[in-house]
Amino acid sequence: MNSYVVKEIKPKSYFSKAVYLDEVFVITAPEMPFSEETAALIDKWKFNEVFSEGEPHTEFTSAPVTESAGKSASSKPSPDESYTIVSHAAISQQTDSDKLEKASKFYLGLINYVEKMFIKATISDELTYKDVTEKIRDMVEYIREDRRFLMRIIKSIEAPLDKNYIAIHSVRSTILAIIIGTYLKLPNHRLIELGVSAILHEVGMLKLPSNIYLSDKQLTPAEQKAIMTHPVLGYSLLKSFDFPIAICLAALEHHERENSSGYPRRLTSDKISLYSKIIAVACSYEALSTKRPHKEAKDGYTAMLELLKNEGKQYDDTVVRALVLSLSIYPIGLYVMLSNGKKGQVVDVNPENPRFPIVQVFGDLTPDGKIKTIQTSQGALTIVRPLNRTEIDV
Repeated sequence: MNSYVVKEIKPKSYFSKAVYLDEVFVITAPEMPFSEETAALIDKWKFNEVFSEGEPHTEFTSAPVTESAGKSASSKPSPDESYTIVSHAAISQQTDSDKLEKASKFYLGLINYVEKMFIKATISDELTYKDVTEKIRDMVEYIREDRRFLMRIIKSIEAPLDKNYIAIHSVRSTILAIIIGTYLKLPNHRLIELGVSAILHEVGMLKLPSNIYLSDKQLTPAEQKAIMTHPVLGYSLLKSFDFPIAICLAALEHHERENSSGYPRRLTSDKISLYSKIIAVACSYEALSTKRPHKEAKDGYTAMLELLKNEGKQYDDTVVRALVLSLSIYPIGLYVMLSNGKKGQVVDVNPENPRFPIVQVFGDLTPDGKIKTIQTSQGALTIVRPLNRTEIDV
């Protein structure tokens, strides 16, 4: 794998293969530009170089298609390739790369905002409901318009396991919570309130030593007990800043479970608030599908299946169903192996069947030179399995 000095990479370059921060963390996929914001964030993490088996180019070009990989872009599909090519109006107006770059800026900006917000709350004892609400209002509007590009960015950009963990977890969980709330048809003011609740649900962690929640070692009984106080600490902190009671309760109850196995009050389903139920599912999926100091990440498909099992009936079935139908069983952003032997990425859901999402096929081009976007379906093109990090290069 080749190494590239970050400062020497031309802004908005497209690498022909995935770019890695190290052996695990993917920074950009081939169809995503290496933006100035990405370079700035990598510099902030104190990394000087990135790695890729590909090369940077000023414009995006799909990986060449060999005879063994499939037919050329101009070839007509054979009868056994009778899948549907999907056309999205939004994509025709603005290219994927533009949308992905915009999503990358938005996502990294959110992380930066939350980091600063947490620092203010910790050091300056400053946290304002109005300011957070305005940010979440913008977030709700963006997610409504471009959630599928945002979900692809989330799966492409990973972060080092450092002090950013709480901010990154909060941002990702909030995106998922708003997507779930949108599917459940919550009115706009409740979506915003849900978003504020989600972005602040872990604020109680700021009152604990970071070496406890970032530890990659087995926690002692005393440390485990300390971790379990963060919902109460969060509730008290938000209440002291005069946040609405619904938001304070979401911080208090996000670790409660439907079967009363949660904490801190072991509430049963009928006593847990809707925001808390949504955040519980969003957080659990985010935690399952993201690398942590003490565990490896599961791929999105495996994480989704684990939530669907709902062992012990921990989660609200309606909320879990909303997550699955919003992202599909093969979630947006997941890299997959297809039944025709090609690799692709899930880019949108199929509202009629979450098992057969819409996939962008790497190496397949439409006659006008765009990456082919297809509807998977039974009996035609299907997803065989998710790809792991080492298989993403196309």
